[in-house]
Amino acid sequence: MSRLWRATPLTYLALVFAAVLSIFPIWWMFVVASRSNDAMGQLPPPVTPGGNLGANIARLFDNTDAYFLTGLINSAIVATTVTVSVVFFSSLAGFAFAKLRFRGRNALLLVIIATMMVPTQLGVIPLYLLMTKLQWNDRLPAVIVPVLVTGFGVFMMRQYAGQAISDELIEAARMDGCGTARIWWHVVLPALRPAAAVLGLLTFMTTWNDFLWPYAVLNDPANPTVQLSLRALSDGYYQDMSQVFTGTAIATLPLLLVFVLFGRQIIGGIMEGAVKA
Repeated sequence: MSRLWRATPLTYLALVFAAVLSIFPIWWMFVVASRSNDAMGQLPPPVTPGGNLGANIARLFDNTDAYFLTGLINSAIVATTVTVSVVFFSSLAGFAFAKLRFRGRNALLLVIIATMMVPTQLGVIPLYLLMTKLQWNDRLPAVIVPVLVTGFGVFMMRQYAGQAISDELIEAARMDGCGTARIWWHVVLPALRPAAAVLGLLTFMTTWNDFLWPYAVLNDPANPTVQLSLRALSDGYYQDMSQVFTGTAIATLPLLLVFVLFGRQIIGGIMEGAVKA
């Protein structure tokens, strides 16, 4: 039976092959970002970085059609705000649905789950009309406010809180004189940290990469998110692919940085959730 779990040379070969397939597109993106446009037509394609990265970055930030620096700043503000808000409110709601008893709890949870079944595209027009009524078009609140809390985040935290936190621990905290807010801060939130790390990463990635909703409400080309800046780079009859790949590489760096900084907690949270399941 133990042989079924023992890695063979073929297993390592398959893992190396899968890793190369996963990493090569990202690596080639950085390679093209450091070269001129001629690299796109070379056969075989280059696989080593060139010496034009600095010049490409300078041309990218000097491009008055893309407003790339503004897009980076706006995306950082939006993604950070939404991530903090989603983790905060989802942990509160997840704790309430998992451990507190109140009238209509199950019905309200079903409503939240039902929101996950509605395609995002169906809500674009009503949300756009609402943003117009609030006069938030072309402003960052229009991108931030509709996604400050998500049904997926609430459901995820509720499931994790139900498994990670025992009722006895909650009762012990109440006997020590803790109110509900202190129980959430001192007992629940530390226990939810692995799930919060996973939810935070998923939320940050989703918000950073979001294109449809910012494209609908941010019509001012001087106030884009990073995805709208990348779209501006790829518009037109002639496409400067070195600029496009340079912008894509720079836009990918924050996601890689977040994963490097919080990867251990994120992987630990996923593994802990798998063990609990």
